[in-house]
Amino acid sequence: MALFILLICTVLLNVDANWQSEYGPFKNLLYSSWITCDHSKDANLDVSETEVYFYDFTNDYNISYKINNAFDAITNFYNLDTTREIKFFVPGYKSHISRNAPELIRQAFKEIPNIYLIIIDHSIYTSSRGGNRKSYERSVHYAYYIGKQIGRILSDFRRLGFPSQSIHCIGHSLGCHILGYAGSFYFEYTSERFRRITGIDPAGPCFSNSLIEEQLHSGAADYVEVFHCNAGGLGTTSVLADVDFFLNDGRVQPHCNVGIIPGYGESDAARCSHKACVGYWTYTVTHPGSFLAWACDSYKEFKNGKCSGNEVAIAGYSNPGNTSGVFYASTETYGLI
Repeated sequence: MALFILLICTVLLNVDANWQSEYGPFKNLLYSSWITCDHSKDANLDVSETEVYFYDFTNDYNISYKINNAFDAITNFYNLDTTREIKFFVPGYKSHISRNAPELIRQAFKEIPNIYLIIIDHSIYTSSRGGNRKSYERSVHYAYYIGKQIGRILSDFRRLGFPSQSIHCIGHSLGCHILGYAGSFYFEYTSERFRRITGIDPAGPCFSNSLIEEQLHSGAADYVEVFHCNAGGLGTTSVLADVDFFLNDGRVQPHCNVGIIPGYGESDAARCSHKACVGYWTYTVTHPGSFLAWACDSYKEFKNGKCSGNEVAIAGYSNPGNTSGVFYASTETYGLI
């Protein structure tokens, strides 16, 4: 009842009118005091039930282990080729190995040669037990400890002989910030940084207004790129990386309608836009060269063609890693809406 009253009052007071037209009371709830964010690092939380899924598509081999034993189990029973690249994916809140995001990643990389794919399933710590609000707060608290274990296992691969420049980490939503922590611990363990972190719509609630070290940020890897699809909703508004790409307007994707009445349908639009970001990015894995993006100060200027003479970059898997700044791209040009 109290939550219902909060939502109604938010609509009536028309708080933050610009965002209301996009998200209505949903946005105000996400960033309100109802969400209590705990970024403390002294709880020593146990994350040993996190699952590590290992894929070698070339040899049609896959297996999973608990994170504390995964490296030893994989290397004791499988002869790894250290000349290959490691692609390491960390999904977001409430995701698990059978959900859409991990499946999109598997399908995108299954035909890419000379790689190993590793996917983390942290859902035992980041599921919706206890209700969505409480479980999200708990998930944020666990992010640091999951990131620490990921940094450890990646440093084990480094000691085995995989160069840091062969490690590419990809995260979605909460997984992006987990990888921010992982990058810091990897550096602590190895005095090196892995080559790249790709952040797909990093989570906004509990992070947009937090300290930069609590978020995925430039410096967590040699090159950090972020793709924004639902900024201000489920995704962050922060410009975090060496390069930040805003796909379409970066807030609500073309096929994710908000609805006629502000405040109704905004949660569905946010979820739709947030999830769409994974599909957009994985499309670029299988379609090299997608998407062309232009340096621009705003989406309005980009849409009106005022940035057509500016620097051009590739917003996707083919990005060579030498671009910096803020860029805008349209997926509609490629038939994706």
